[in-house]
Amino acid sequence: MEKKTYTRPELLTTPEELKAKLGAPNLRVIDTRQAEVYAQGHIPGAIHFDLFGISLIDTSPAPLAAFMSMIAHLFELRGVNLDTEVVFYEENSGMKAARGLWFLEYFGHKKVSVLDGGIQAWKKAGYPVTTDTVPPKGTQFKVSEQRETLATYDDVLRAIDDRDAKLVDTRSADEYMGRLVRAARGGAVPGAVHLEWTQNIAADGGFKTEAELRAMYEKIGVTPDKEAVAYCQGGYRAAHTYLALRLLGFPKVRNYIGSWKEWGDRQDLPIEKPWEKK
Repeated sequence: MEKKTYTRPELLTTPEELKAKLGAPNLRVIDTRQAEVYAQGHIPGAIHFDLFGISLIDTSPAPLAAFMSMIAHLFELRGVNLDTEVVFYEENSGMKAARGLWFLEYFGHKKVSVLDGGIQAWKKAGYPVTTDTVPPKGTQFKVSEQRETLATYDDVLRAIDDRDAKLVDTRSADEYMGRLVRAARGGAVPGAVHLEWTQNIAADGGFKTEAELRAMYEKIGVTPDKEAVAYCQGGYRAAHTYLALRLLGFPKVRNYIGSWKEWGDRQDLPIEKPWEKK
């Protein structure tokens, strides 16, 4: 896959770049697909860590701290610490790989990227897959939390009335419009703009170009001078939009990890019904 130009190009890795690094002692390649899919064939040396289904629906301080401590430990078990280089991948440039990157950026990791185009791009380049597995060696992960990359319900509440912040709903149109309700209430966070996360992905399974991404987000008023706060149902799709905006060099981007499952279930938090505005 051809290397595309972004403001922060180091957040993506091409198959060619990854192939050249395979076998390096300080490299951790993490396959975020389902276990049975990983077992059928993966990039040589890749460690399995399916990042789907590990969710937080209460972003109050105590549960948030406990959840993030658990996630850090799961990375420790896979030999990840702040000194390793980590490359996440899945089928394409998907949300689970992006979520992995977001977690590590939250923990203060400086050498993390996503394989652009995923294993599809790897295979297309003619590179091998294997069913062999190598047990990871555990390590200690002394994190350096970057709180400004994460949003809690309290941060989202403040962002609603902040002229320098933009809330981005990354869910499907049906979820945003309340036709598909996946919490106690349907709707959107007041003032949020909508752009489904899948719009970040090009036809070849990689990220769209910087020009394409920037034009999409500028059209809905999401610009680098504002803090962008992305949300979805559980912080997965929002992590993908987080990565897209980070590629563009946005200096302030947050992922609301509790997202609509927390927000929609809490009767004390305000909602907007976009369909009533039409």
